Amino acid sequence: MAIMQLNIIPLGTKTASVGEYVVDFQRALLEEDVNFTLTDMGTIIEGETSQLLALAAKIHAMPFAQGVQRVVTQISIDERRDKSVGLGDKIHSVQERL
Repeated sequence: MAIMQLNIIPLGTKTASVGEYVVDFQRALLEEDVNFTLTDMGTIIEGETSQLLALAAKIHAMPFAQGVQRVVTQISIDERRDKSVGLGDKIHSVQERL
């Protein structure tokens, strides 16, 4: 299992706000039935690496379908093969150490 942080940035939109795009991204993730968490700076998604990369490609393309001409996508993937890791595990680990 892996965790991916995804940040999609549509450029050249009519306003500085990208909230409507984020809503569309979240709806797409709900349709995929994956575990995810929206943060103030992006979305964190849990799944198999191949699934996460396919989701990133799908969501990256969404603003283009709405007429945006440029999209910047930032992806970070943390995959451990020595143990199972899920959403919130890192937070719990740090909190236990405090």
